[in-house]
Amino acid sequence: MKPLFAEFIGTALLILLGNGVVANVVLPKTKGSGSGWIVITFGWGMAVFVAVWCVGPISYAHINPAVTFGLWLAGRFSFWLAIGYVAAQMLGAMAGAALVFLFYRDHYAASDNPDAKLATFATSPAIRNFPNNLLSEVIGTTVLVFAVLLVADPSIKLVSAPETAPQVGEIGLGTLGALPVGLLVLAIGLSLGGTTGYAINPARDLGPRIAHHLLPVPGKRDSDWDYAWIPVAGPFIGAVVAVILDKLL
Repeated sequence: MKPLFAEFIGTALLILLGNGVVANVVLPKTKGSGSGWIVITFGWGMAVFVAVWCVGPISYAHINPAVTFGLWLAGRFSFWLAIGYVAAQMLGAMAGAALVFLFYRDHYAASDNPDAKLATFATSPAIRNFPNNLLSEVIGTTVLVFAVLLVADPSIKLVSAPETAPQVGEIGLGTLGALPVGLLVLAIGLSLGGTTGYAINPARDLGPRIAHHLLPVPGKRDSDWDYAWIPVAGPFIGAVVAVILDKLL
């Protein structure tokens, strides 16, 4: 249970800090209001850094169902352990989103922009074109998962929860090290995030979107369920592409 709890905590930290920087930038009357895209992408990179730094030694810090799925598809992770990881990631994402709402509650109340409020929970496209939006999420996630597969030790196959602390070269975002994976996500955000907001993580988008639907956010709009499948399907497809590329090397 310890690795599953670590995935819950790691994903909650990811969303608390990642969606927290979005709230700081897009909600009114915050110290960071209007500070822009560079602050958001840097904040998300540091959110990944902190999450991986904290739980990497315990769970390998997948903190992303697409990473877990890619490792399972590559034969490096057991199916039932993957199911547990994904459940923990989803619950952690919802918890992190709820904490962001509690933290910035006065600023949600001060905002009259329901789209900005939704943006602090879930992603949305700059131009709504579902085929292109899907392609954006596929490519961004391919870069992420491909990097993990390239660096992870191909001889290691995890079929049960780790009994000892992971070592360098084992399986997950922790494989890359906390700072390199934070920089990887920063690079993806700066270069590939402008079209959809780069979810590249089904839990990162779907968990907070569910939280937005359930929480008493004042003046909120609908949770844009028509778009919600894109940041879920795209990352899983990207993981498949990453595994295929890895097998070709």
